[in-house]
Amino acid sequence: MSVAGLACYRPGARSRLFYRLRVHRSRKGERRSMSEADYAALVTAAHIQLAAPVILIWDNLNTHISAAMCEWIDTRKDWLTVERLPAYAPELNAVEGAWAHMKNSLGNLAVRDVSQLAAIVKNRLKSIQYRPALIESFLAQTGLTLEPEPP
Repeated sequence: MSVAGLACYRPGARSRLFYRLRVHRSRKGERRSMSEADYAALVTAAHIQLAAPVILIWDNLNTHISAAMCEWIDTRKDWLTVERLPAYAPELNAVEGAWAHMKNSLGNLAVRDVSQLAAIVKNRLKSIQYRPALIESFLAQTGLTLEPEPP
């Protein structure tokens, strides 16, 4: 199973968490990770739900920097700005806090199959979505703020 997420922040507005989950069934020829189309759908859904331009702060995952994704980003410059995190800096990625919180709730969990695991993960992520203060704490853990640095 793969999960991708966006932690979204705007001064004066409720913090939001958007996610996409892909279950892998080990079928021949099936992709075993999120595709560019999956990430594009996630970012587009966030843009539509937020009804605002998006500044996307992304790590350097191969799918995030692929030629197909760069082309997709270039055609959406009217509402999408992308900034890259340093090469390996999970401590600066607010959504890592959501993954850690979700994984802590899965400790010692025994499931029948991947479908049951997917349902539990969705349930845990949905519970995070209803807690904007928790989503804000993920940003606070990074040490980053929404305030611009003084000149």
